[in-house]
Amino acid sequence: MFDKAGQWIHLETFDEFDNGLSDLIDLWSSKAAKAVKESALAHFKEDLEGAVLNWADNRAKSKKYAAIGEELAEFEEALK
Repeated sequence: MFDKAGQWIHLETFDEFDNGLSDLIDLWSSKAAKAVKESALAHFKEDLEGAVLNWADNRAKSKKYAAIGEELAEFEEALK
């Protein structure tokens, strides 16, 4: 997600998104600043939207990314 310099590392593969979602959840459970948490969430969502659009014509991959999207929605609902 973020490198040591604090720059966002864009997520591209399904495994990166799968692991990234776990990292995002861990980040929100940590003592990190709220701005960092919100930034990570926004970047994750942006990257996921791009991946969904990129794989819209591939039914199998589209389903995988949709599943990540569903898990993300559940996580966001839990944050409320």
